[in-house]
Amino acid sequence: MSLILPMVLLALRGFAQDAAQQSVPPPADGAVASSKPSAGASDADTAKVEHAKADTDAPPDKRVLGVLPNYRTVNETGVYTPITMKQKMIIASKDSFDYPLVLLAGAFAGISQLTDSDESFGQGTKGYAHRLVTNYADQAIGNMMSEGFFPALLHEDPRYRRIGPSRGSTKYRTWYAASRVFVTRTDSGGTRFNYSEWLGNATGVAISNAYHPDDRNWSDNTTKLLTQCGTDALSQVLKEFWPDIKHKLFHRNPPASD
Repeated sequence: MSLILPMVLLALRGFAQDAAQQSVPPPADGAVASSKPSAGASDADTAKVEHAKADTDAPPDKRVLGVLPNYRTVNETGVYTPITMKQKMIIASKDSFDYPLVLLAGAFAGISQLTDSDESFGQGTKGYAHRLVTNYADQAIGNMMSEGFFPALLHEDPRYRRIGPSRGSTKYRTWYAASRVFVTRTDSGGTRFNYSEWLGNATGVAISNAYHPDDRNWSDNTTKLLTQCGTDALSQVLKEFWPDIKHKLFHRNPPASD
């Protein structure tokens, strides 16, 4: 219960941020606002402007940190273009059946092994393998439901729309990214509560009761749902800042789009 108030505040902040984003007109000719440095600008200022433009123009990497799937991230341009039901299912399939998901499932399986969740699975290699398979199923089913089936059914957009450094401070972008588990776009371009995220993951949790024999009560299912949605929120923060991190590490602008 102690999580409810922070979650409500995060959702309200997310709706406010989305309304502010939609009120900002798209830059003319697809350029980033203030994309030309003023006369007399320092080399540092010029570099920042050039980086901001390159950041907006470049297509998002398909992997965060070179590993985590990033197929549903697009850059926010101020112009909304919906995607088809088929495209939603393709995004969900890529996120669900890419090999790094096995690594994430392995991490959750390790935590489960340490805390002895699903006691009937036992310990040792056999117990870990059982937890690995079931945790992978949790992630894959949750992705297919929240990114594919429910967005198609409810006419919601499963994509994460990255705003980048030209549209807000680090704090603002962090709030924005995390709150997308509460706020989404509809196929018509409007904004509403992200039913697909919560109903999709809740459906996945319900299905998981078939193969998690020890964790079927209300408390366990609530924990699973919050873990799934919390993992999605954290991944979206990583997606928002990965280009910035890459620029810091390698000291180069994102590649220009073709």
